[in-house]
Amino acid sequence: MKDKLLGKNLAGLKEAAASCGLKPFVGKQLAEWLYQKRVRSWDAMTNISKDSKARLQESFELGTVAPIGEARSSDGTRKYLFPVSESQAVEAVMIPDEDRRTLCVSSQAGCKMGCKFCMTGRQGWHGNLDTGDIINQFISIEESSELTNTVFMGMGEPLDNYDAVAGAIEILTADWGFGWSPKRITLSTIGVLPKLRRYLDEQHCHLAVSLHNPFPEERLQMMPVQKAWPVQDVVDLIRQYDFSGQRRVSFEYTMFAGFNDDKLHADALIRLLKGIECRVNLIRFHKIPDFPYECATDKAMTAFRDRLSNNGITCTIRSSRGEDILAACGMLAGQQKR
Repeated sequence: MKDKLLGKNLAGLKEAAASCGLKPFVGKQLAEWLYQKRVRSWDAMTNISKDSKARLQESFELGTVAPIGEARSSDGTRKYLFPVSESQAVEAVMIPDEDRRTLCVSSQAGCKMGCKFCMTGRQGWHGNLDTGDIINQFISIEESSELTNTVFMGMGEPLDNYDAVAGAIEILTADWGFGWSPKRITLSTIGVLPKLRRYLDEQHCHLAVSLHNPFPEERLQMMPVQKAWPVQDVVDLIRQYDFSGQRRVSFEYTMFAGFNDDKLHADALIRLLKGIECRVNLIRFHKIPDFPYECATDKAMTAFRDRLSNNGITCTIRSSRGEDILAACGMLAGQQKR
Protein backbone atom coordinates (compact mmCIF):
# COMPACT_ATOMS: atom_id res chain seq x y z
CA MET A 1 0.00 0.00 0.00
CA LYS A 2 1.30 3.44 -0.90
CA ASP A 3 2.01 5.99 1.79
CA LYS A 4 -0.26 9.04 1.69
CA LEU A 5 0.83 12.66 1.57
CA LEU A 6 -2.22 14.10 3.31
CA GLY A 7 -1.46 14.46 7.00
CA LYS A 8 2.28 15.00 6.62
CA ASN A 9 3.71 18.26 7.93
CA LEU A 10 6.07 20.41 5.90
CA ALA A 11 9.14 18.46 6.97
CA GLY A 12 7.40 15.20 6.09
CA LEU A 13 6.40 16.48 2.66
CA LYS A 14 9.96 17.61 1.97
CA GLU A 15 11.19 14.15 2.99
CA ALA A 16 8.65 12.57 0.64
CA ALA A 17 9.90 14.73 -2.20
CA ALA A 18 13.53 13.92 -1.40
CA SER A 19 12.75 10.19 -1.36
CA CYS A 20 11.68 10.57 -5.00
CA GLY A 21 14.86 12.44 -5.95
CA LEU A 22 13.13 15.84 -5.93
CA LYS A 23 14.23 19.15 -4.45
CA PRO A 24 12.87 20.26 -1.03
CA PHE A 25 10.88 23.10 -2.63
CA VAL A 26 8.58 20.45 -4.13
CA GLY A 27 7.57 19.55 -0.58
CA LYS A 28 6.63 23.18 0.00
CA GLN A 29 4.60 23.16 -3.23
CA LEU A 30 2.77 20.03 -2.04
CA ALA A 31 1.89 21.75 1.25
CA GLU A 32 0.50 24.72 -0.66
CA TRP A 33 -1.66 22.56 -2.91
CA LEU A 34 -2.88 20.22 -0.19
CA TYR A 35 -3.47 22.59 2.72
CA GLN A 36 -3.78 26.11 1.36
CA LYS A 37 -5.57 25.41 -1.92
CA ARG A 38 -7.03 22.10 -0.69
CA VAL A 39 -6.94 20.33 -4.03
CA ARG A 40 -8.06 16.73 -4.37
CA SER A 41 -6.17 15.61 -7.49
CA TRP A 42 -2.65 15.50 -8.87
CA ASP A 43 -3.78 17.27 -12.04
CA ALA A 44 -4.68 20.39 -10.06
CA MET A 45 -1.03 20.86 -9.00
CA THR A 46 -0.15 22.91 -12.06
CA ASN A 47 3.28 24.20 -11.00
CA ILE A 48 4.69 20.72 -10.35
CA SER A 49 6.11 19.10 -13.47
CA LYS A 50 4.59 15.97 -14.96
CA ASP A 51 7.85 14.10 -14.34
CA SER A 52 7.90 15.13 -10.66
CA LYS A 53 4.27 14.11 -10.20
CA ALA A 54 4.93 10.78 -11.91
CA ARG A 55 7.79 10.07 -9.50
CA LEU A 56 5.67 10.99 -6.50
CA GLN A 57 2.76 8.86 -7.67
CA GLU A 58 4.98 5.78 -7.82
CA SER A 59 5.39 5.90 -4.02
CA PHE A 60 2.55 8.05 -2.69
CA GLU A 61 -1.15 8.70 -2.96
CA LEU A 62 -2.67 12.07 -2.09
CA GLY A 63 -4.88 10.56 0.59
CA THR A 64 -8.00 12.61 -0.07
CA VAL A 65 -11.16 10.49 0.13
CA ALA A 66 -14.63 11.69 -0.80
CA PRO A 67 -17.50 11.20 1.66
CA ILE A 68 -19.64 8.13 0.99
CA GLY A 69 -22.80 9.65 2.41
CA GLU A 70 -24.29 12.92 3.62
CA ALA A 71 -27.44 14.33 5.15
CA ARG A 72 -28.74 17.88 5.31
CA SER A 73 -30.72 19.26 8.26
CA SER A 74 -33.60 21.68 8.01
CA ASP A 75 -31.40 24.20 9.85
CA GLY A 76 -28.60 23.98 7.25
CA THR A 77 -26.35 21.63 9.22
CA ARG A 78 -24.73 18.95 7.03
CA LYS A 79 -23.44 15.59 8.20
CA TYR A 80 -20.84 13.74 6.14
CA LEU A 81 -19.85 10.06 6.35
CA PHE A 82 -16.19 9.23 5.61
CA PRO A 83 -14.62 5.80 5.14
CA VAL A 84 -11.49 5.37 7.27
CA SER A 85 -10.78 1.67 6.76
CA GLU A 86 -12.21 -1.29 4.88
CA SER A 87 -14.92 -1.71 7.49
CA GLN A 88 -15.27 1.56 9.43
CA ALA A 89 -16.67 5.01 8.74
CA VAL A 90 -16.84 8.21 10.78
CA GLU A 91 -19.05 11.26 10.70
CA ALA A 92 -18.17 14.95 10.49
CA VAL A 93 -20.70 17.76 10.85
CA MET A 94 -20.61 21.20 9.22
CA ILE A 95 -22.57 23.76 11.25
CA PRO A 96 -23.44 27.10 9.60
CA ASP A 97 -24.13 30.13 11.80
CA GLU A 98 -24.36 33.52 10.09
CA ASP A 99 -20.82 34.18 8.80
CA ARG A 100 -19.28 31.15 10.54
CA ARG A 101 -18.86 27.63 9.21
CA THR A 102 -17.75 25.27 11.97
CA LEU A 103 -16.67 21.69 11.34
CA CYS A 104 -17.28 19.19 14.13
CA VAL A 105 -14.54 16.68 13.37
CA SER A 106 -14.00 13.05 14.44
CA SER A 107 -10.71 11.66 15.75
CA GLN A 108 -11.55 7.97 16.30
CA ALA A 109 -13.85 5.31 14.87
CA GLY A 110 -16.01 4.73 17.92
CA CYS A 111 -14.76 5.56 21.40
CA LYS A 112 -13.28 3.76 24.43
CA MET A 113 -14.79 6.08 27.04
CA GLY A 114 -18.21 4.42 27.20
CA CYS A 115 -20.36 7.42 28.22
CA LYS A 116 -23.82 5.94 28.51
CA PHE A 117 -25.65 8.90 26.94
CA CYS A 118 -23.48 9.03 23.81
CA MET A 119 -24.19 6.97 20.69
CA THR A 120 -20.50 6.91 19.73
CA GLY A 121 -19.48 5.67 23.17
CA ARG A 122 -22.06 2.90 23.06
CA GLN A 123 -20.66 1.39 19.86
CA GLY A 124 -17.22 0.75 21.35
CA TRP A 125 -13.81 1.58 19.90
CA HIS A 126 -12.77 0.46 16.42
CA GLY A 127 -9.52 2.29 15.86
CA ASN A 128 -7.70 5.61 15.78
CA LEU A 129 -7.79 7.96 12.82
CA ASP A 130 -4.44 9.14 11.56
CA THR A 131 -3.69 12.80 10.91
CA GLY A 132 -4.55 12.40 7.23
CA ASP A 133 -7.98 10.92 8.10
CA ILE A 134 -8.68 13.95 10.28
CA ILE A 135 -7.51 16.56 7.77
CA ASN A 136 -9.43 14.81 4.99
CA GLN A 137 -12.65 15.78 6.77
CA PHE A 138 -11.71 19.44 6.25
CA ILE A 139 -10.64 19.08 2.64
CA SER A 140 -13.20 16.72 1.12
CA ILE A 141 -16.45 18.48 1.99
CA GLU A 142 -18.29 20.91 -0.23
CA GLU A 143 -17.80 23.79 2.23
CA SER A 144 -14.03 23.28 2.63
CA SER A 145 -13.07 26.77 1.47
CA GLU A 146 -15.75 28.36 3.67
CA LEU A 147 -14.73 26.80 7.00
CA THR A 148 -13.91 29.31 9.73
CA ASN A 149 -13.68 27.17 12.88
CA THR A 150 -13.44 23.62 14.10
CA VAL A 151 -14.38 21.68 17.20
CA PHE A 152 -12.85 18.28 17.99
CA MET A 153 -16.21 17.12 19.31
CA GLY A 154 -17.12 14.42 16.79
CA MET A 155 -16.63 10.70 17.20
CA GLY A 156 -13.92 9.62 19.64
CA GLU A 157 -11.97 11.11 22.54
CA PRO A 158 -9.36 13.44 20.96
CA LEU A 159 -6.86 13.10 23.79
CA ASP A 160 -6.98 9.30 23.48
CA ASN A 161 -5.50 9.87 20.00
CA TYR A 162 -3.46 12.91 20.90
CA ASP A 163 -0.49 12.54 18.55
CA ALA A 164 -2.70 12.38 15.45
CA VAL A 165 -4.84 15.26 16.71
CA ALA A 166 -1.75 17.34 17.49
CA GLY A 167 -0.54 16.68 13.94
CA ALA A 168 -3.85 17.96 12.59
CA ILE A 169 -3.66 21.06 14.79
CA GLU A 170 -0.16 21.75 13.44
CA ILE A 171 -1.47 21.62 9.86
CA LEU A 172 -4.47 23.80 10.73
CA THR A 173 -2.37 26.51 12.42
CA ALA A 174 0.95 26.50 10.51
CA ASP A 175 1.65 29.27 8.00
CA TRP A 176 2.42 26.56 5.40
CA GLY A 177 -0.90 24.88 6.26
CA PHE A 178 -4.35 26.36 6.75
CA GLY A 179 -2.89 29.34 8.59
CA TRP A 180 -5.67 29.43 11.18
CA SER A 181 -5.36 31.12 14.54
CA PRO A 182 -5.50 28.63 17.44
CA LYS A 183 -8.50 30.66 18.63
CA ARG A 184 -10.51 29.06 15.84
CA ILE A 185 -10.00 25.57 17.29
CA THR A 186 -11.64 23.93 20.31
CA LEU A 187 -10.84 20.46 21.63
CA SER A 188 -13.39 18.64 23.76
CA THR A 189 -12.35 15.97 26.27
CA ILE A 190 -13.74 14.00 29.19
CA GLY A 191 -10.40 14.70 30.91
CA VAL A 192 -7.69 12.21 29.95
CA LEU A 193 -5.29 13.58 32.53
CA PRO A 194 -1.84 12.60 31.19
CA LYS A 195 -2.65 13.87 27.71
CA LEU A 196 -4.62 16.85 28.99
CA ARG A 197 -1.49 18.26 30.59
CA ARG A 198 0.39 17.79 27.30
CA TYR A 199 -2.38 19.54 25.39
CA LEU A 200 -2.40 22.48 27.79
CA ASP A 201 1.41 22.75 27.68
CA GLU A 202 1.82 22.32 23.92
CA GLN A 203 -1.24 23.91 22.32
CA HIS A 204 -2.89 27.32 22.43
CA CYS A 205 -6.35 26.23 21.32
CA HIS A 206 -9.50 26.40 23.40
CA LEU A 207 -10.54 23.58 25.72
CA ALA A 208 -14.00 22.15 26.41
CA VAL A 209 -14.41 19.63 29.24
CA SER A 210 -17.31 17.17 29.30
CA LEU A 211 -18.34 17.42 32.94
CA HIS A 212 -22.11 16.66 33.10
CA ASN A 213 -22.29 16.11 36.86
CA PRO A 214 -20.41 17.68 39.79
CA PHE A 215 -20.96 14.69 42.11
CA PRO A 216 -18.35 11.94 41.58
CA GLU A 217 -20.62 9.00 42.33
CA GLU A 218 -23.34 10.27 39.99
CA ARG A 219 -20.87 11.15 37.23
CA LEU A 220 -19.49 7.60 37.49
CA GLN A 221 -22.97 6.21 36.71
CA MET A 222 -22.91 8.01 33.35
CA MET A 223 -19.18 8.19 32.63
CA PRO A 224 -17.00 5.18 33.53
CA VAL A 225 -13.88 7.32 33.04
CA GLN A 226 -14.69 9.07 36.31
CA LYS A 227 -13.00 6.12 38.04
CA ALA A 228 -9.71 6.61 36.16
CA TRP A 229 -9.73 10.41 35.94
CA PRO A 230 -11.91 11.96 38.67
CA VAL A 231 -13.49 15.25 37.73
CA GLN A 232 -11.94 16.96 40.76
CA ASP A 233 -8.46 16.01 39.52
CA VAL A 234 -9.31 17.34 36.05
CA VAL A 235 -10.51 20.65 37.48
CA ASP A 236 -7.47 20.88 39.77
CA LEU A 237 -5.18 20.52 36.74
CA ILE A 238 -7.07 23.20 34.83
CA ARG A 239 -6.66 25.57 37.79
CA GLN A 240 -2.91 25.53 37.16
CA TYR A 241 -3.32 27.26 33.78
CA ASP A 242 -4.27 30.81 32.82
CA PHE A 243 -7.53 31.16 30.90
CA SER A 244 -7.94 34.89 31.39
CA GLY A 245 -6.38 35.72 28.01
CA GLN A 246 -7.05 34.45 24.50
CA ARG A 247 -7.34 30.75 25.35
CA ARG A 248 -10.70 29.80 26.87
CA VAL A 249 -11.99 26.85 28.85
CA SER A 250 -15.62 25.79 28.91
CA PHE A 251 -17.41 22.98 30.70
CA GLU A 252 -20.08 20.99 28.86
CA TYR A 253 -23.08 19.97 30.95
CA THR A 254 -25.80 17.79 29.40
CA MET A 255 -29.08 18.24 31.28
CA PHE A 256 -31.06 15.18 32.36
CA ALA A 257 -34.49 15.59 33.95
CA GLY A 258 -34.48 14.61 37.61
CA PHE A 259 -30.83 13.59 37.61
CA ASN A 260 -28.55 16.63 37.41
CA ASP A 261 -30.83 19.62 36.81
CA ASP A 262 -31.68 20.97 40.27
CA LYS A 263 -30.35 23.60 42.68
CA LEU A 264 -28.27 21.01 44.55
CA HIS A 265 -26.31 20.23 41.39
CA ALA A 266 -26.05 23.87 40.36
CA ASP A 267 -24.58 24.80 43.74
CA ALA A 268 -22.13 21.87 43.66
CA LEU A 269 -21.04 22.95 40.19
CA ILE A 270 -20.51 26.51 41.40
CA ARG A 271 -18.31 25.23 44.23
CA LEU A 272 -16.36 22.93 41.91
CA LEU A 273 -15.55 25.68 39.40
CA LYS A 274 -15.04 28.53 41.85
CA GLY A 275 -12.17 30.79 40.82
CA ILE A 276 -11.79 29.44 37.27
CA GLU A 277 -12.31 31.90 34.42
CA CYS A 278 -14.68 29.75 32.39
CA ARG A 279 -18.01 29.27 30.69
CA VAL A 280 -20.56 26.51 31.30
CA ASN A 281 -22.55 25.32 28.28
CA LEU A 282 -25.83 23.64 29.13
CA ILE A 283 -26.71 21.03 26.49
CA ARG A 284 -30.11 19.60 25.75
CA PHE A 285 -30.05 15.82 25.90
CA HIS A 286 -31.16 14.15 22.68
CA LYS A 287 -33.05 10.95 23.35
CA ILE A 288 -31.32 7.73 22.33
CA PRO A 289 -32.60 4.12 22.49
CA ASP A 290 -32.49 2.13 25.74
CA PHE A 291 -31.55 5.08 27.93
CA PRO A 292 -33.84 5.92 30.84
CA TYR A 293 -33.48 9.71 31.10
CA GLU A 294 -35.21 12.54 29.29
CA CYS A 295 -33.96 16.06 28.68
CA ALA A 296 -34.49 18.59 31.45
CA THR A 297 -37.33 21.04 30.91
CA ASP A 298 -36.70 24.51 29.54
CA LYS A 299 -37.79 25.90 32.91
CA ALA A 300 -35.22 23.78 34.77
CA MET A 301 -32.46 24.68 32.31
CA THR A 302 -33.24 28.39 32.58
CA ALA A 303 -33.26 28.25 36.40
CA PHE A 304 -29.96 26.33 36.38
CA ARG A 305 -28.38 28.87 34.02
CA ASP A 306 -29.59 31.81 36.07
CA ARG A 307 -28.28 30.30 39.31
CA LEU A 308 -24.80 29.90 37.83
CA SER A 309 -24.89 33.36 36.23
CA ASN A 310 -25.95 34.98 39.49
CA ASN A 311 -22.94 33.36 41.16
CA GLY A 312 -20.41 34.75 38.70
CA ILE A 313 -20.17 31.86 36.21
CA THR A 314 -20.94 32.68 32.60
CA CYS A 315 -23.52 30.13 31.52
CA THR A 316 -25.38 29.63 28.25
CA ILE A 317 -27.94 27.17 26.95
CA ARG A 318 -26.53 25.79 23.72
CA SER A 319 -28.76 25.72 20.67
CA SER A 320 -29.34 22.25 19.27
CA ARG A 321 -28.27 21.82 15.64
CA GLY A 322 -28.88 18.95 13.23
CA GLU A 323 -30.99 16.80 15.53
CA ASP A 324 -33.27 15.79 12.64
CA ILE A 325 -30.31 14.12 10.87
CA LEU A 326 -28.82 12.62 14.07
CA ALA A 327 -25.99 15.17 13.98
CA ALA A 328 -26.47 16.78 17.39
CA CYS A 329 -24.32 16.26 20.49
CA GLY A 330 -23.97 12.59 21.41
CA MET A 331 -25.78 11.30 18.32
CA LEU A 332 -22.90 10.53 15.94
CA ALA A 333 -22.53 6.83 15.28
CA GLY A 334 -21.02 6.20 11.83
CA GLN A 335 -23.10 3.03 11.66
CA GLN A 336 -22.94 2.68 7.89
CA LYS A 337 -19.93 0.58 6.95
CA ARG A 338 -17.81 1.01 3.92
